[in-house]
Amino acid sequence: MYKNYKFLLSILCLMVGFGVQAQVTVQSPYSKFGIGNVKGTLTPQWRAMGGITTAVGKNSFFNNINAANPASFALTDATAIDIGAAVNFNEIKNQRISETSFNGALSHVAFSFRTGKRAGLSFGVLPYSELGYDFSSTGKIGTTPDNQRDVNYLYSGEGGLTKAYLGYGIGIGDYFRIGANAEYLFGNLSDTRSTQFIDDPGAMASKIQDKNSIGGFTFAYGAQYDFRLDNRTSLTIGYSGNSSNKLNSKKTSYVTQYTLAPNGEENAAIDTLFSTENADTHLKMPLMHSVGIVYQKYDKWLIGADYRMGKWSALSMDRVNQNLQDTYGFSLGGQITPDASSVNNYFKRVEYRLGFSYDKTYIQMNNRDVKQMAVTFGMGLPLSSFTRGTFYKANLALELGQRGSISNGLLQERYFNIHLGFTLNDGSWGQRYKLD
Repeated sequence: MYKNYKFLLSILCLMVGFGVQAQVTVQSPYSKFGIGNVKGTLTPQWRAMGGITTAVGKNSFFNNINAANPASFALTDATAIDIGAAVNFNEIKNQRISETSFNGALSHVAFSFRTGKRAGLSFGVLPYSELGYDFSSTGKIGTTPDNQRDVNYLYSGEGGLTKAYLGYGIGIGDYFRIGANAEYLFGNLSDTRSTQFIDDPGAMASKIQDKNSIGGFTFAYGAQYDFRLDNRTSLTIGYSGNSSNKLNSKKTSYVTQYTLAPNGEENAAIDTLFSTENADTHLKMPLMHSVGIVYQKYDKWLIGADYRMGKWSALSMDRVNQNLQDTYGFSLGGQITPDASSVNNYFKRVEYRLGFSYDKTYIQMNNRDVKQMAVTFGMGLPLSSFTRGTFYKANLALELGQRGSISNGLLQERYFNIHLGFTLNDGSWGQRYKLD
């Protein structure tokens, strides 16, 4: 028992460190809008199935953590720990040029354990959104054609939001369960906009720098109901939602003027036209809903679908509406295990997963909605058990997706993401032992 609690303390320390270092830089011009590219509360198990989570409970003796619907915590019957990392490859292109980028980081740490016959508790840290972009455009400044000057507009940003959650789920009877998460969103969103004159590098350039340091609580809730078709087959329907809360924010802004050196580098700021530090403001989050259905045979297969929508048009920062669009999307996915009890054939014990997702994002450009879709697949790979009552599994998920298109002057972003997680189950944690 002492070793178990010592290991738990190490995990908690890792979670704290992860929370501090959770800012992930991506290279996506679309992350400029709103709070960046929203990641979703998904570990590799669920990403590999297209992101279905709303009606997913427990499909085998092994416990996976489904933080997207806290009602699932009621099915926890062993201590579970899930740690993972992600790598992403992006290609951004328009009708003329293309660029590629590569990023990787620790993605999540989550923990769950049983607290009663039909009750469980979970907590963890996961990425919520990612912001990272660096691009430019050209234009003209002047009141008449005779005095117009060519300018470069430079845009860059970095940061993101991280979610720390504490959730509890409880079963009411044999088939119905409910749950709720208390969630703390925190992080920094930094944006910079510069204006430089192309034909007159010695002219005064200007820069606007904004940084929002965000931290505040929001809440998630969910419910699931099982229709038992026989001893091993069931149909589950689920619902999950997130509340519309205001998060506290400290905003720091600077407007400065500077010149460019002969080599094109920026010189130190000559003048500060405006500055404010740590001004109190708010970030209002949207109300979100998701419904889902899963048809499964215990220890054999499952297939499911989710439909989700979000009131992102209500998102405001510093009391200013961000002119975003409401979102909707769906996911389809499934999993099959050829023979979970096979002794002689390892690959029959592997969980094979496949999925598809589609979303209308909250971005609209040139009067066209920016849409995103992805094909996903992955595996749950059983690992050797080193101690009695302890089981390990590696979960691999691959995403091949696209956001936007090159038509109508838009950008097309193609991405290939690799997610890897390690899950530990230990049925001995919390047990009391008697000595003869």
